[in-house]
Order: sequence, then C-alpha cells, then structure tokens
Amino acid sequence: MKVKRTERGWAGHFICANRCRFRRNTLLEKGEVRIVVSSVGLMEKWTGDPRQDRNVSGFETIGCGRYYETMVFHAEPAPSRYFDADVSRGVNFSAPWCIAEIDADDKANAQHDAVVAEIEERMAAGEFDNANPSHHDGAAPAPSVDGVVGTPNQKGET
Repeated sequence: MKVKRTERGWAGHFICANRCRFRRNTLLEKGEVRIVVSSVGLMEKWTGDPRQDRNVSGFETIGCGRYYETMVFHAEPAPSRYFDADVSRGVNFSAPWCIAEIDADDKANAQHDAVVAEIEERMAAGEFDNANPSHHDGAAPAPSVDGVVGTPNQKGET
C-alpha cells in the first residue's frame, strides 16, 4: 500500500507557532496509520502588549539554541476531522531536526523534506503497521520545546 502525503497549511506543534514565520505540517497516511511531520521556526520576538500593538523586535529561539525545529508525532486517533498531531505520542527519527541560525527557511524546508522522506520510507516498509492508534507505540516521546524528554503522560508512561 502506498503512503499518502498531504501538505497542510498550519503548524502541527509548538504553543507559540502563531509567532513563527516558518510553519510546515505534513500528514502521512497508510491505511489506519497516520503520522504528522511538523516544522516551525523563525519566531518573532514581540515587545509591548501583543493584544494591542504587537511590535516585532527581531527573533528569538524556539528552544535551547535553535531557531527552527522538526518533530514527528502519531496523529490523533480516528474519528478526527484533521488528524492533528497527538503530541504525547512522538516518533523517533534519525534525520537532523534543528537549525541554530536565523534566516534559514531553505535549510528548514530541506530538513522537513528529509524527515518526511525517512518516515515515508519506514511507513512503506511496514514499520508502523501494528501501531495501535489508541496506545503509545513504545517510542520515546519527542522532546518538548524546552528540551525535556520523557515527561510522563496521564497514565504515568514516559
């Protein structure tokens, strides 16, 4: 079965994604397995009251020393209208995932595409075919925006 790829127009993760000038979100589907690859970056540094007069005064990191990041998650289980990322169910990958420089949208696009290609290849090979969409697949959770890995979920699992 072929992996279906859908490029979507919103950020797939990160609480401050609305401040990021760079956002990509790719949904990969093979049967009932759905995985989201999400990249964000170039987060505007806001000064003043953002509810009144949002002044942009440069850019700030989205995590420790990085201006761009790519993360991968299983999608929300069906039924779901959009199959957004279930950020409690991260998927490990080996491709580079962060960029520590400003104005690197071209590199961030290449990074996102490399991660999509890796996950697509793994899905096509059947690696995720037995993943139960309602349970964690045993992979370590993706790092949070502050770099903390292994934070327990509501069931106490890491």
